[in-house]
Amino acid sequence: MKLVSRSTTLLPSPNKQLGDFLRSRRAKLAPKNRPASGRRRTPGLKREEVALAAGISVEWYVKLEQGRGSRPSVETIAALSRALELDAVEARHLAKLAASGPERPFVARPAPASLVALVEQMVEPCYLTNQRWDVLAWNAPAADLLVDFAMLTPQNRNILAFMLLDPRARRLFAHGWQSEGARMVSRFRADFDRWSGDPAFEMLVADFRAGCPEFEIWWQRYDLDAATSGTKELTHPRLGIVRYNHASFQANDDPALKLAIYTRTNGPDSR
Repeated sequence: MKLVSRSTTLLPSPNKQLGDFLRSRRAKLAPKNRPASGRRRTPGLKREEVALAAGISVEWYVKLEQGRGSRPSVETIAALSRALELDAVEARHLAKLAASGPERPFVARPAPASLVALVEQMVEPCYLTNQRWDVLAWNAPAADLLVDFAMLTPQNRNILAFMLLDPRARRLFAHGWQSEGARMVSRFRADFDRWSGDPAFEMLVADFRAGCPEFEIWWQRYDLDAATSGTKELTHPRLGIVRYNHASFQANDDPALKLAIYTRTNGPDSR
């Protein structure tokens, strides 16, 4: 797994990701007012049914799903969100896919020195990641709680790769590994959609498919999770069972960078 530096040539249009997302949500909807004995060769609604519910032509909707349609208007996106019964997270994701222009190829860049210094001086475990979830900076408490990223090669310093491919993560999260892994994959899916086709992101997903049997199941669900805070229970080799609240924050200077912070809960297991 290596970070890939590319030229500034624009990537293909994100229309394919828009089409894939529309198709995935259409497949999840059960037809309404249909006899129980009715059979369909494919799950979910038909394209014609979605187009009718959204008030657009079938021809245009087919083009949208095929990644060939022109950029839909805000009103059309709102109508499609209602027709596909999207929740708030899914509706925002659809709007972002429709509004996004072509992303420039991903280029790995070091974190600003000021942010690195901030991370290193914090008392609580914390680390800094980029759009690809590569870990750019971390402090000693994070190395003690999770993994010492300094012992990993720069190409392998990725928080999702640690979670899915490193046996230490399975031991650390224990019985909670499945739910936490699925949650992280659903959050990464939203970021991936905006970079799909980029070699650095595609290579990362290929590594997950090859090294984590559960990944493909979670990936095909196409779940989206916007939650960036919560509580994690860890089985630490030295501390035993510990619970931490976690939250992440975007950097004002560069919203592509996110700071994740763990704070020990005040529960009965705290020391």
